[in-house]
Amino acid sequence: MRQRTWTVVVPMKRLGVAKSRLRGTLPAVPHEELALALAADTVAAVRACPAVAGVVMVTSDPRVAAAVGAAGVRVVPDAPDAGLNAAFRLGAAVAADGGGWVAGLTADLPALRPGELAAALRAIAAGPAGVRRFVADAPGTGTVLLAAPPGVPLDPRFGVGSAEAHEASGALPLAGDWPTLRQDVDTAADLAAAARLGLGPRTAGLAARASRRAAPAPPPGPRPGPRATGSTGATGSTTGRAG
Repeated sequence: MRQRTWTVVVPMKRLGVAKSRLRGTLPAVPHEELALALAADTVAAVRACPAVAGVVMVTSDPRVAAAVGAAGVRVVPDAPDAGLNAAFRLGAAVAADGGGWVAGLTADLPALRPGELAAALRAIAAGPAGVRRFVADAPGTGTVLLAAPPGVPLDPRFGVGSAEAHEASGALPLAGDWPTLRQDVDTAADLAAAARLGLGPRTAGLAARASRRAAPAPPPGPRPGPRATGSTGATGSTTGRAG
């Protein structure tokens, strides 16, 4: 699968309500800035994937739209504003107009490597015909990627316990070793795990900035002692001259 045959749909909430469990994780970094960085690094990795022909971002946040639109991503307003699955369905309908493969991907994969995404997409395309496939998150309970072949509805079931829900709906799980694809970020512990894998540039920059601001100030140096007066008392003369 060397040709760019996939369209990837990435929904994103408004920054003020996105990734609420991460609020306050990076000291002195506005929460909205962190949420935007996660999405921007995710989209940058997707665009760099050799199997991906296009990216559709579903969002009603103007800052998100401006950031990803400047990178060449097609932005679709989240007109339903009815949650993650409705946004995935909207984006998939737009993507399906091209007649190719469609994948839905979460917007919180700041460590994602394009090569891992390409490997997962190759595995999906080589699987059973006419069947949806999904990639579970690192704990195995959520879903980071859901894919459908041409002509098959995406039928997303994202949310708590989505891996089980997707499998129950007929989608088949993929068991590949793709740690950066599976590492979504919902909590401070997730962000630390993603950092160990290697964050994308925008998220890494914010983490470094927070680390610098959180570092303790160096201890003060020793206070200078009293200035010497040049006295020749008990220490003797400084000239060494005989009387």
